[in-house]
Amino acid sequence: MSIPSSLLTSAGLIGGFAVARATSHRHWGGVVAAGAGLGAMEACRRRAGVVPALVLGATYAAALTGSHPLAKKIGAWPSVFTATAVTAAAAHLLARPRHG
Repeated sequence: MSIPSSLLTSAGLIGGFAVARATSHRHWGGVVAAGAGLGAMEACRRRAGVVPALVLGATYAAALTGSHPLAKKIGAWPSVFTATAVTAAAAHLLARPRHG
């Protein structure tokens, strides 16, 4: 049994931000985010193939970088939760097994 991609992307975005904030070291948060993102891509690849996994990776990277300017408008945690919700939904859809 593998961990769902949506759970991994959520853990990476929320956990990465929490680690960065708690340690005051952005790079540690980046390590958490990168590890979870790569894990999510691999889980997606196994279930749905290479192309959906690459799209998920691009979506995850866009959410990670897009949450920064969004945070200036709505606040840090609301931005992280918004980016996480969008990315988790995308991960759920992208990681569906392809039949036929």
